[in-house]
Parts: sequence; C-alpha cells; structure tokens
Amino acid sequence: MAEPALRIFSYQPNPRIYKATIAGRLCGVTIDVRGAAPAELADWLWDFDAKPLDEQGRQDFAHAARTARTGFGGTLYKTDAFLAAHPYGTVPAAFSADGSIGVFESNSIMRAVARLGGDGHGLYGDSPVAAARIDAFLDVNLIFARDSQIYLLALMKKELQPDIHAATREALHHWLGGIEGALGNDAGFITGSALSLADISFACEMVLMRNELSSAEQLTVLGLTPMMGDELAQLFPRACAHFAQLCADPAFAPDLAPYLEKLAARAA
Repeated sequence: MAEPALRIFSYQPNPRIYKATIAGRLCGVTIDVRGAAPAELADWLWDFDAKPLDEQGRQDFAHAARTARTGFGGTLYKTDAFLAAHPYGTVPAAFSADGSIGVFESNSIMRAVARLGGDGHGLYGDSPVAAARIDAFLDVNLIFARDSQIYLLALMKKELQPDIHAATREALHHWLGGIEGALGNDAGFITGSALSLADISFACEMVLMRNELSSAEQLTVLGLTPMMGDELAQLFPRACAHFAQLCADPAFAPDLAPYLEKLAARAA
C-alpha cells in the first residue's frame, strides 16, 4: 500500500471526513485517518501524532490541556504544534505527510486530496473557471453546514428550540433549491457532465443531516416535523434522486452505506 499522502485526525464516524476519503478513492490518494468517538477524544492527544493517552500520558502532556469548546466538554489535550497548524483548534484536522502543514475545514481537506491526486481525475473541473464554479457550490455548502451543525448539536443535547428548527429548515431549502436548479440541466451532476467535489460535499452533508431522523420523538414533543422526511423528495426530487445515486456509487458506498445503516437502526 502506498504511503499516506495526508493524515486526518477527527472524531469518528464523521461524514465530513468522508469527503476526503471518497475523493481519495476516486483520485488514488492514500489517507491515514485517526480518531475515536467524540466522547473518547478527551483522552486523546490532539497532534500530528494523535494517539490515546493513559494516565501517565495525561501527566506528561499536562501542559497541553485546554478548555474544550463547541461540541466537546471538559478538557482536551492540544499540543502547541497542533494549534500552530490548526489555529481554530477544531477537527477534522488534516496534516501533510510530514506534519509540517495543517489543513482545516472539511471542504478544504477534500480539495487538498484532489490536488494531491493530480489533474487527471477531473474532480476539480477542467479549467480555472470550472474549478471556481465548484468552489462556489462548496462555499454555499459550508454556509449550510454551519446551520446544520447548530441544529444537530441542539438535537443531541436535547436543547432544540422552534426558532433553530425554522432557521435550519430555511437554510436547507435554500441550499437544496440551488442544487435542484443545477441538476435541472440534465447534465447528470451538480456542476456539469462529470462527478466533481461539489457532488461529494453535497452527499456527505446530506448524510450528516439524516441524523435528524433519530430524534423524531424530540421533534414531536415540540410539535415539529423532521425536515429530512418524505416531504423533501417531493420538494426537491432531482436533488434527492442524485443523493440516492451517489450513495450507491462504489466510491461512496464504503463510507456512506455503513453510516446510513447505523442511522436507520437508531431511528427504528
């Protein structure tokens, strides 16, 4: 097996790192993924050489203890080198093969994989303007991802309020409205006749939003309905059909299928 060209540290499972692993399959880039469940990352060293810490390790890296922020509680062990490479201190956190360069935000990590794969795969378009169009979709995805993160964290913490649900629903419909329009040209993919990073990012954000379906009871108590339910396919038929097609693709299925199966089991 080829030496990894990129290392990613993140909580797992995490559909946002699937953007990079799917791209890696498509363009022949080997990726080393490290991490554990979110609750376990408090016992990990956040570093290029990320690893679980035992009691002695926590003492050895006491100087790296930091107060946790969004999505985590308590104390996390982040080295100075980690924070130099990742100034916002978040995961997923990617590193160049030698650990000298950090890349953060899932879309940018995916872009790094595509660039490492060279020019032959077409995931980043076939011209500077085509690449810019792909970037435009990725930028909109990132805006939606912020709204979806607020919503899903509120569900996870059982702190959801109707105004958060309403704002996320509006953001979801705005995002999918653009995807629906882009797919209306019958080209087959979001940015044209070939699969691109825009399709990968879209599929992974859709998978992440499906976590909502396991909180149906919480939504019912608040008098709210799941926004990822059957109505979505009626409102955005092309986008939902494209999502289903991507989930079945051999480059996507190794990551997305097991994750969706777990969500279905939780929602049952």
